[in-house]
Amino acid sequence: MSGKLTTFLWPGTGGIVDDTIVTRIGEDEYYVVTNGACLDKDTKYIDEELGKFGGDVQWTRLDGSGLVALQGPQAAEILSEVLATDINLKEFYFGNTVQAQLKLADGSKTHPVLISRGGYTGEDGFEISFNGKLYPASESTVKAVESLIKAAGPERLQMAGLGARDSLRLEAGMCLYGHDLDDTTTPVEAGLSWIIPPERRKAGGFHGAEVILPQLTPKSKGGAGVERRRVGFVVQGAPAREGAEIQNKDGDKVGVITSGVPSPTLGKNIAMGYIKDGLHKAGTEVDVVVRGRKRPAVVTKMPFTPAKYWKAPA
Repeated sequence: MSGKLTTFLWPGTGGIVDDTIVTRIGEDEYYVVTNGACLDKDTKYIDEELGKFGGDVQWTRLDGSGLVALQGPQAAEILSEVLATDINLKEFYFGNTVQAQLKLADGSKTHPVLISRGGYTGEDGFEISFNGKLYPASESTVKAVESLIKAAGPERLQMAGLGARDSLRLEAGMCLYGHDLDDTTTPVEAGLSWIIPPERRKAGGFHGAEVILPQLTPKSKGGAGVERRRVGFVVQGAPAREGAEIQNKDGDKVGVITSGVPSPTLGKNIAMGYIKDGLHKAGTEVDVVVRGRKRPAVVTKMPFTPAKYWKAPA
């Protein structure tokens, strides 16, 4: 089984409804992980799209399910120590998914869980899904986490909160829906053109294609291009937060910051945001207004730190 980033798009505008992970878990069965804050919107969207499709499709919202992200350079080693299912993790690559069981600290096993290699940190790791429709997922999730921590010990594994996750995902140049992506942003503006494969570009017909396909060709080459682009920044002084204004050296507003944190890995303040097309090239110097003061910033290529995904040989 393998999962792929799938972006739901609005018809007519090409804006991003949500960025989700869709995994094929059977011949005609798929498992969709949405952003939590988008659940109600996504539910309505899927219902409407299925109504237009008119085919025989049933789907279930897995309320009460659990999700654990085991991330970092020792994630594979730790997972191997609690797996109750024989999996060759050296050939289990980024994007792969498998159904398996985990050994618990009390000697029992979990119900079958879905294990996917990937995550939201830029590190190697795994996401473990507990199905709340099949068993009490909250209890199983807690027991699995406790067993992972006991097996690994505090020197190798510790709990991490959303602050750690946010700094890691930003260092990896990854978007956060509702901040770096929203209903008004197209994949091209967001630097996500790679999600549109060549065959879809040729055939068109997907939601928002009439907007998105012309954007793929820059204005300099006769296309529609875009007015703004998502880029990274290294900011001097205080860290820039969401909503901070980006100005050119003449003091004109040319963009806005959508995410920003101090980077523990780099020892610098990093951010991402949208800037006027033409100013998006790495090395462009701008100012970011932080608490009323201009802070020098430089447009920087993302990711800020190299990704460490366990990928299949090219």
